[in-house]
Amino acid sequence: MKGSNTFRWAIAIGVVVAAAAFWFWHSRSESPTAAPGVAAQAPHTAAAGRRGMRDGPLAPVQAATATTQAVPRYLSGLGTVTAANTVTVRSRVDGQLIALHFQEGQQVNAGDLLAQIDPSQFKVALAQAQGQLAKDNATLANARRDLARYQQLAKTNLVSRQELDAQQALVNETQGTIKADEANVASAQLQLDWSRITAPVSGRVGLKQVDVGNQISSSDTAGIVVITQTHPIDLIFTLPESDIATVVQAQKAGKTLVVEVWDRTNSHKLSEGVLLSLDNQIDPTTGTIKIKARFTNQDDTLFPNQFVNARMLVDTEQNAVVVPAAAVQMGNEGHFVWVLNDENNVSKKRVKIGIQDNQNVVISAGLSAGDRVVTDG
Repeated sequence: MKGSNTFRWAIAIGVVVAAAAFWFWHSRSESPTAAPGVAAQAPHTAAAGRRGMRDGPLAPVQAATATTQAVPRYLSGLGTVTAANTVTVRSRVDGQLIALHFQEGQQVNAGDLLAQIDPSQFKVALAQAQGQLAKDNATLANARRDLARYQQLAKTNLVSRQELDAQQALVNETQGTIKADEANVASAQLQLDWSRITAPVSGRVGLKQVDVGNQISSSDTAGIVVITQTHPIDLIFTLPESDIATVVQAQKAGKTLVVEVWDRTNSHKLSEGVLLSLDNQIDPTTGTIKIKARFTNQDDTLFPNQFVNARMLVDTEQNAVVVPAAAVQMGNEGHFVWVLNDENNVSKKRVKIGIQDNQNVVISAGLSAGDRVVTDG
């Protein structure tokens, strides 16, 4: 009896489970399926439903409208800021450094006094040269007076022709000596002038390379200080050789090509300048060409050897069809977008893209202004 009761309970439980399963299946098969359509509406976007590979609830998507606008075309490259001029200031004479007349990091103008070498020895040399010149001038004056007397005596044959010629030669020789003396005076004056070391160019001085009191010479390779000209300042960056034709055509058209400098992360614009020149050859190793741009740099945002990103504006495409970059996808057949029609049904459409950045993409073919495309979902 106990076994029979257990068997009957098992049959009853099985019947209940089967009935519950039938009811669950029947209720799901009777429920309606949602039709594709807009799930939500917001300014500048629409939420629409799209049926997947399997029938089921429609997923909401975000959409945007293709617009027309003027889109700038940039050529981008990596570059390094370089000083317009870099000069190592060296002494032209040997001597003891007795003074420095600059502060490290200071802006200086061409001709400003930077350093002073002890001028004592050069003053002495100048005085000696001037004294020798004065002595030889006196000798020349006396030789000329003797020559004048000889010329008078020669008229009455009181001196021989040989004596007259010898006196004339002495005058000529003394004149040559005086020219050499004058050159020695000029050289000594130049040496004295060079004991005052001045800035050859305007720019920013760096850290001093020698301290006051040291003996320096013209052969010192480190020099006294380095001046970098940063107003203006240059940028050297590279572009692929495929971009050369675009740049050259813009130059021939007389365009002033604007170059923007951005920081390492390409998130902050540092300065704006103009294209200066192109190199005359392509680097065969990298397949790139060097480009030089110039910036006024009045705010000193750019420093020599600074690594930056460069963007050069070469053209502006007018009335370009633009969609958000998120709308464009890549498949086996190329780029495509999902397009929403008036009934909010979606369809896949192949497109040809043009200029693009992190936010927008120019659609060269496949879309028209006003078309709605799916951006998310």
